[in-house]
Amino acid sequence: MTRLNSPDYMAFPMTVGPEGATVATRLEHVRAIIEQVLFTNPGERWFRPNFGVGAVALVFEPNAPALWNVTKKRMTVSLDDALAGEVDPKTIEVSIDEQASNDAQLIVTVGFTLAAINHTERNSFAIGRTL
Repeated sequence: MTRLNSPDYMAFPMTVGPEGATVATRLEHVRAIIEQVLFTNPGERWFRPNFGVGAVALVFEPNAPALWNVTKKRMTVSLDDALAGEVDPKTIEVSIDEQASNDAQLIVTVGFTLAAINHTERNSFAIGRTL
């Protein structure tokens, strides 16, 4: 039962220390996958052209409810695909909060439940630049 709660994953980005590759916990591994999905542009990965959302470009898009609804749907589908087997797909929730326009920053919050241990987590990611 301990292995389900704390299996060893290779940390991202991969680094090698004196004892070998650095390891990450399950939550660190899932957070790293979410970061990869959010910050990778579609088409950037050669053999997975549909991987990624390219959220950095969203900072410069107009603030329109229709755009955010489409963006949330695209993020949810992309995260569902990338987190298959780790996260219960029905529990993935994406919310986008735009801070003041002079900050040129978006806050994306992703909520999920780990499938193996039924643990719910919420992570927030700041996208863009702060002045």
